[in-house]
Amino acid sequence: MEAAALRNSVPPDRTAPFFGFVWAVVGLAVGVSAGSLLTLPGELARLPLAFWLMAALAVTFDARPFSPHAERRSMSVFPSICFTFAIALEWGPGPAIVVQAAAVVVSGWRMGYAPWRTVFNIAQYACALAAADAVVRLAPGAGFGVTGRLRPVDVLLAIGAAGAWLTVNHGLVASAVRLRFGGRWWARIRQGLGFELLATGSLLLLGPVLVAAARTSPALVPMMVLPLYAVSRMARLSAEREQLARLDPLTGLANREALRAEVTEQVAMHAELAGKQAPGGQLALLLLDLDRFKHVNDALGHAVGDRLLVEVAARLTVAVRPPDVIARLGGDEFAILATRLDGVADARRVADRVVGELTDPVPLDGLPLDVGGSIGIALYPEHGADFATLMRHADVAMYDAKHRGDPVAVYAAESDHNSAERLSLLADLRRVLENGADDAGEITLYYQPQIAIATGEVVGVEALLRWRHPRRGMVDPEELIRVAEQSAVMRLLTRRVVDDVVEQLAKWSAAGLDLRAAVNVSVRDLHTGEIADQIAERLAQYGVPPSRIQLEMTEGALMADPRRVLATITRLDRIGVAISLDDFGTGYSSMQHLRRLPLAEVKVDRSFVLGMTADADDAAIVRSVIELAGALGLRVVAEGVEDERTWRLLHEAGCEAAQGWFFARPMPAEDLVAWLARYRPVSPAARIGAGGAGPGAATDAVGTTAGGRARPDSGPDAPVGRATRNGEAATRNGDTATRNGDGAAQLGERPGRLAQPTMSAPGGVTGVSASGGGTASDGVGEPTTELDVLAVPATEQDVPVEPAASVRTSGGPAKAEAAARLHPSVE
Repeated sequence: MEAAALRNSVPPDRTAPFFGFVWAVVGLAVGVSAGSLLTLPGELARLPLAFWLMAALAVTFDARPFSPHAERRSMSVFPSICFTFAIALEWGPGPAIVVQAAAVVVSGWRMGYAPWRTVFNIAQYACALAAADAVVRLAPGAGFGVTGRLRPVDVLLAIGAAGAWLTVNHGLVASAVRLRFGGRWWARIRQGLGFELLATGSLLLLGPVLVAAARTSPALVPMMVLPLYAVSRMARLSAEREQLARLDPLTGLANREALRAEVTEQVAMHAELAGKQAPGGQLALLLLDLDRFKHVNDALGHAVGDRLLVEVAARLTVAVRPPDVIARLGGDEFAILATRLDGVADARRVADRVVGELTDPVPLDGLPLDVGGSIGIALYPEHGADFATLMRHADVAMYDAKHRGDPVAVYAAESDHNSAERLSLLADLRRVLENGADDAGEITLYYQPQIAIATGEVVGVEALLRWRHPRRGMVDPEELIRVAEQSAVMRLLTRRVVDDVVEQLAKWSAAGLDLRAAVNVSVRDLHTGEIADQIAERLAQYGVPPSRIQLEMTEGALMADPRRVLATITRLDRIGVAISLDDFGTGYSSMQHLRRLPLAEVKVDRSFVLGMTADADDAAIVRSVIELAGALGLRVVAEGVEDERTWRLLHEAGCEAAQGWFFARPMPAEDLVAWLARYRPVSPAARIGAGGAGPGAATDAVGTTAGGRARPDSGPDAPVGRATRNGEAATRNGDTATRNGDGAAQLGERPGRLAQPTMSAPGGVTGVSASGGGTASDGVGEPTTELDVLAVPATEQDVPVEPAASVRTSGGPAKAEAAARLHPSVE
C-alpha cells in the first residue's frame, strides 16, 4: 500500500541534486538515442509483422505489471523488457526505445506516477538499450545473428548485451534513489540487486528466444504469452498469499505484520511532509483494548466472543476514515494508524469517534452486550519514530487510561514505568537490596513521630524509605516505590524494610524506649501472604512483642484482590500485628471495608488535612472521617499537619493523633533518639491556657536565663517562657519562630545541621510508627537547621523567645498549595 505521494515526492533538501541528476539522464538519453530515432520514420514501413506483434504484447503486458510483493510495488516486474530487448537485438535501438517508451507511459499512468518519474523511466530504459546496442556493435564479427541462424557466439553476445543493459539500468536507478533518500552508495547499489538479477535478467535472456521465434515464424511470437502469463499468475498468487498472511483471519483486518510495514512506510512519508513543513505531518498509533471481553468468553463461549470481535471490527471501520489502517493485534486488542494529523487534538478526535461507535450495546442472540475500551495514543514524532517505540508508548498510554478509568489517554513519560532510565534504576535497586552494592547507593530508613494531639505525647513513628543513589542523589520516594512495585523487587524491598524495622525496635527496646513502628506494605506483599510468616519469624528472633509493629495498607491495595488480602491481614491480626488503613477517603468501598476488616486505625489522607484551614469541604470531610472511625472504635491519625491552626482544628474535631512537619521532620533512627531526649509534650489546652502562644512559644517552653541560655525545667508544668532580656526583642524573635513553625513546609528546605537544644526528659513517650516496605513519605531532604516546633533551643546561638503574645500566621489556599507542592508525601 505504497502511497502515491511517497512515490512521487522528493525531500526538500534533496530537490536540486536529485532533479539535476534526472534531467542529466534525460539529456544523456536524448544524446545516445537521437541518431537511431531520426532514421526510424523511414524504417517503420519495412518492419515485419513480428515487430508489431512484439510491440503490441509489450504495451499490453505493461498495462498490468506483476509483483511477488503485495506491499512493494516498487519491485514490480515489467514484461515489456523481454520484447523491447529482442527488438533491439533484431531491429536496432530506435524501434526498441519507442516501444519501451509507449509501455512506460501506459504503466506509469496505471500506477499513478508523476510526469517527471515517467520521463526518467523512459530515459533510463533508453540509456540501457543504447548500452546493449553498443556491446553488440563493438563485438568482433558482423553483429548479432547476421547469418540468419543464431550461433553460440550470438548467445554469448546476447548475454553480454543483457549484462550491459542491467548494469546501466540498475546503476541509474540506484543513483537516483541515493540522491533522493540519501544513504551510502554501495548500500543503495546492493539494494534490490538480487531481485533485479533474477527477475529482469530472466526476461532479458528471453530476448534471443523471441528473435529465433520471429525469424522462424511470426506465429511463434504470441506463444510467449502463455509462459509470461504463467509467471505473472504465479507472482500474483505469491502476492495474494503474502497479503493473506498480513490479514487477521477472523476480522479481515490487517494484522501486526501489516501494521508494522504500514507504520514504517507512513513514517517515511510523514518525515518528508514534516521536512516540507506541510500540514498533516504527524501520525498517531491508537491502541484499543476492550473492557470485560474475558467475561464474555467465560460466560457465553468463544464463538460468541468471536462474533463480538467481528462486530467491533465493523464498527471501527465505520469510525475510521478510509486512508487510515485498522489492525487486530490479537485477542481483544486493536490498533488504528491515523495519518495526516496536525496534533494531539486530531488524534483525540479519532479516538472519540471510536469511543462513540462502541457506546451502543452489540446485540448477539437477543442479548445486548456492552462493549467499551481503553485507548492509548502515541504520536509521531513526539513519542517515537519507529513502530516498536510507538507501539510500546501507545501500550503505556492504554494502561494509563485503564488505571485512571478514562476511555482515552495520550502517552506521557511520567506514566512510563518501563523506560530505559527506570529499568536501569530498577536494576540498581535490585543490586543494592541483594548484595549491598556500593555503586548502587544506600538504602536507609527515616522515622517521623506521631503525636497524640490531646497530650502531646509521642505515640508512634512511621518508617520512611530513603535511597541515596550515587549518580542521581536522593531518589524521589514516590518514584522509588512506583518502580519497585511493578516487579518482584518489591518483595525484596519489603523484606529489607521489615528486617530493619524489627531490628531497630529491638535496639530501642534495649535502650529503654518502647516504641511502636508502622510499616507500609504493597499489594504484592498482601497477595502472597509471605509477609505474615516473615514478621512472625523476625519478631520471635529479636524478642519484640507483636504490638510494637503495625502495618499500613491503602484501600487501592485492598481492592486489587479483596479475598487474598483479607486472608493475609486476618493472619497478621491473629499474630497480634495491628492493621492501619492508609490514605483513607481516597479509595473505593471505604464503609464496607471499615465494617469487615480487622482494623485498629485509619489515617486521614494529607490531601484533606492540608486544606482544612482554607476549605470548608476538606474540614467537613476530616470531621466526618473522625466521627465515623470513632463510632466504629478505630483510632484516627491525621497526616500532613503543617501549622498550628490545623493542629487545633484536629483537636477540636476529636482526632487522636497526627504527624507532619509541624511536629517533626522524618529523621534517621539515631537522630530520633536525640529528638526524643529533648522533646517536651505540649497540648492545645495547655497552649491556650498560656495565652494562646503559637509554635514559637513551644520552642521556648522551658524558659531562658538572663544570658540567653535555655534553662531546663522538669515536669510538665514548667513555665511557658520567661524572657528576662529585652522583652520587645524577645517577642519579635518569638514572632519569627512562630512564623517559621507555621510555615515549616516553606522555610525548612536548606539542608544543614540539626540544632541540639537541651530539654527536659521526655514526657510519656509511648511508641513510634514506621512506614517502609511499600511507601515513602513527605520530603526526601536531610535534616535542616530549622528547629522542630516542639523542641527547645539551648545553644548560645539560639535566641530565646517570648511566648506571651500569640502570633497568628495566615494559612489559606496559597499556603496549603505551597506545602503540597514543595513537600510531596508518598505514604
